Amino acid sequence: MNMQQRVRRIVIVGGGTAGWMAATTIARLSKGVGFDIQLVESMEIGTVGVGEATIPPISEFNRSMQIDENDFMRATQASIKLGIEFVDWTRPDHSYIHPFGWYGVSMHGIYFHHFWLRHQAQGGTISADAFCQNIVASRQNRFGKLRPDDRIPIPPLAYAYHFDAGLYALYLRKLAEADGVKRNEGKIVSVQQDGESGFVESVTLEDGRVIAGDLFIDCSGFRGLLIEQTLHAGYEDWSHWLPCDRAMAVPCERTATTTPYTRSTAREAGWQWRIPLQHRTGNGYVYCSEFMSDDEAASKLLERLDGKALGTPRPLRFKGGRRKEVWKKNVLAVGLASGFLEPLESTSIHLIQSMCARFVFMFPGDGFNPATIDRFNRLAREELEEIRDLLVLHYTATEREDTPFWRHCRAIDKPDSLKQAWEMYESSGDIIIEGGVLFKEPSWFAIMHGQGLKPRAYHPFANIPSDAELQRRFELMSGDVLKRVATFPTHDEWIHMNCQAPAMPMKAM
Repeated sequence: MNMQQRVRRIVIVGGGTAGWMAATTIARLSKGVGFDIQLVESMEIGTVGVGEATIPPISEFNRSMQIDENDFMRATQASIKLGIEFVDWTRPDHSYIHPFGWYGVSMHGIYFHHFWLRHQAQGGTISADAFCQNIVASRQNRFGKLRPDDRIPIPPLAYAYHFDAGLYALYLRKLAEADGVKRNEGKIVSVQQDGESGFVESVTLEDGRVIAGDLFIDCSGFRGLLIEQTLHAGYEDWSHWLPCDRAMAVPCERTATTTPYTRSTAREAGWQWRIPLQHRTGNGYVYCSEFMSDDEAASKLLERLDGKALGTPRPLRFKGGRRKEVWKKNVLAVGLASGFLEPLESTSIHLIQSMCARFVFMFPGDGFNPATIDRFNRLAREELEEIRDLLVLHYTATEREDTPFWRHCRAIDKPDSLKQAWEMYESSGDIIIEGGVLFKEPSWFAIMHGQGLKPRAYHPFANIPSDAELQRRFELMSGDVLKRVATFPTHDEWIHMNCQAPAMPMKAM
């Protein structure tokens, strides 16, 4: 293929959430261009499919794809997610919530948390949680949207979803096929490259079919059929920062109450997720194989379920890190083919979404420009590094030293970028957020404060209001949060009124 050849034929290798999200994005946003989009997947090749928790940008994706929220939630057995509860991460018998919403409001040009740090330094006893409606609503198991008569001067709840990833892929497949994407069932047995440029020209299926393309999107999972096995893009191993390299996953029967948040509970050699859906609860134990065997992890996971297991634990193996080049020649890697960060902050599906959105924005017009590809790879690397730092923060900002795993985590040499953010917060309470990053000030504050970091000072502008004025503002803000949340139904009532899914047979998975 000539580097300057205009892209007309797009081949997506692999289905699942990554493949069908890529197909839907390109097909729906390129109507009128006339692309020929082919997707190749094999029902014999399983998908990882444990990514059932998301973060708020998923709502932007759904809106841009013209997806009706209630219809999507019914089809995917979805529930609402207001944040993540972290249990026993700081120390045993301690918990905090990383919310999607803001704490209070910014004042005098600085973040609200500085005023709360002043309040705390002066012996105040009001919890920072009282100023965040996502946390208050989570603790009360409530969810709702603004009513027409709502005049409370705080923004609406920020939220995401828990959903069945397999059902979500099927939902997107219907959209993509309606927009002209052609699905090809079969295993790929060989990849053909141009002898001069090295560009991928076609893939050959087991039955002899040859599918040619100008652009290939690799959604083949960890193996990276095109980006790694064919183009040898290379992999940067981050396991020295993120030691967990295994997971056991199993669903169980749902509980009577559907909580509007994900729960992550620190365990002996890692952590356990709990994700409530309408028809079941997703569970998994993410752990480090150096400190726990597969059999022990499976046994402990089954012991700690909220309901009857709906199958046997399914093992997953991974290595935290990133592909050195996610876009190389005429191949773009999306999803697990581009790298892997454990699902502690529910970023897996978001990274698919952001990769697709960035690629559409920088789509190769008359060819594959090296400068564009270099910039794309740099932006992808910076995005993963930001998320990596937040994950490493969870493991290293802890008081736990009760097991060999946690003693190992406390000794991890943090990335320089995290060291700088950590030192700034501890010295002055400062959290500096650059434009375009995924996690904003509330996320960093929630985790730093929740994991026990204690600033020695706060911003001097936080001293501008008098004690009486600050108290008045605090009472107004916390009172507004309580008033707003009191207008919400319970999470289950909201689901019943808006998006109750039809019952599904509870079969083993």
